[in-house]
Amino acid sequence: MTRSLREVVKEYMSERRVHKYRLVTKDGRCNIEFGNVMHRNRFAYVLDIWTTFVETRWRFVILYFVASFTLSWFIFGLLWYWIARDHGDLKWQNPPENNTACVYSVNTLTYAFLFSLETQATIGYGNVYVTDVCPGAVALIIIQSLIGTIINCFWCGVVMAKIALPKKRAKTITFTDQAVICPKKGTLCLQIRVANLRKTLMIGSQIYGKLLRTTVTPEGETIILDQVSIDFMVDAGKDSLFFVCPFTLYHVIDKTSPFFDMAVDTLHQQEFELVVFLDGTAESTSSSCQVRTSYLPQEIMWGYDFLPIISRSKEGKYRVDFSNFAKVVPVPTAHCAYCYHNEAGHHHHSISGIDNQGFEVIDIEMPNVTKM
Repeated sequence: MTRSLREVVKEYMSERRVHKYRLVTKDGRCNIEFGNVMHRNRFAYVLDIWTTFVETRWRFVILYFVASFTLSWFIFGLLWYWIARDHGDLKWQNPPENNTACVYSVNTLTYAFLFSLETQATIGYGNVYVTDVCPGAVALIIIQSLIGTIINCFWCGVVMAKIALPKKRAKTITFTDQAVICPKKGTLCLQIRVANLRKTLMIGSQIYGKLLRTTVTPEGETIILDQVSIDFMVDAGKDSLFFVCPFTLYHVIDKTSPFFDMAVDTLHQQEFELVVFLDGTAESTSSSCQVRTSYLPQEIMWGYDFLPIISRSKEGKYRVDFSNFAKVVPVPTAHCAYCYHNEAGHHHHSISGIDNQGFEVIDIEMPNVTKM
């Protein structure tokens, strides 16, 4: 029991450590913070107030929404109360019986607040109205109506923009949590599976990747988050994909690939992060969106392949079985890319001495060479 609890705690701490040092989370958020930002640069968020509100969390948007309307009602209520007080319409001022008030029935602060709310919300209950004896009251009701319309339009735009954010569409595009390395079409490939959970297409989809790692230049300069481009392809190419069903992305591990020098027993000892991007335009809304995810060395499985998920029924319909979306099976795979391509003198031999049942030895036949 104690050992089991220790293992659970160890696994939990390992997951927290992986999440902490990951730049891009599995759902595409960037794990980065900005420090020592100058005050004049912070003022730029106020100048770009529209984007600031659109990117604000919903809980704060609702808070600002309620606060803006309530505050505007109260401020204009004070102005209506000041107009009634200046004209002598309040109860404690004992106006004469033949007095024509600026605003009929506004003789307390509560009535002034209610009239402000009714004016801005265009309710109009009928027993509270502006008379023609105070030009200032006529001007104030025009000003409040205009400001109330601006506030309504602003918040309607913010809510609609937040609902229609492209990142909401990205929630229905999912990647597998694990990547695999195995042979594909006569070469060693790193594979990732992606699926569109909606039947509407992503038009003009493009897929690419970035390998993030820390490198040291020949001059001794340390570059943190050095980016190396990773090309991904599918059977139909890499541009303008027909994203109607799940497909498998693959990156060819050749001599130009940063994975070429890695082997099965050294892969998990590496320090890098593979970030995969999918850009496209939603067919239903015509809005561009980007889907991101990332893979650490511990999330790449060497010697495994994804199970097939697309089949065809007797009725002629194509069926996608998402129960096998992330399932993998062991396949015969070379120990390293050098071994697969039979690069003499560069074979990586296991140094850990741990057997992996998912790997098998592949015999590569050497072509017959005729000596002259």
